[in-house]
Amino acid sequence: MSELIFSLILFLFVLAKPVHAYLDPGIGSYITQLVIGLSVGGGYLLKTYFKQIASFFKNLFKKNKQK
Repeated sequence: MSELIFSLILFLFVLAKPVHAYLDPGIGSYITQLVIGLSVGGGYLLKTYFKQIASFFKNLFKKNKQK
């Protein structure tokens, strides 16, 4: 499988044509904003799910102690 992926990537690089593209000077700040936004959003998502998982296990073990 890895040989197939490697040969596909090599094939794509061999057939690549030069591209004349313009990168706006503001692209750096845009990428920075994306990275910061994804980091903060991902952190909040993890925080939310960890609280739910911890609550589930607390309730699960709490019920076992009462029996």
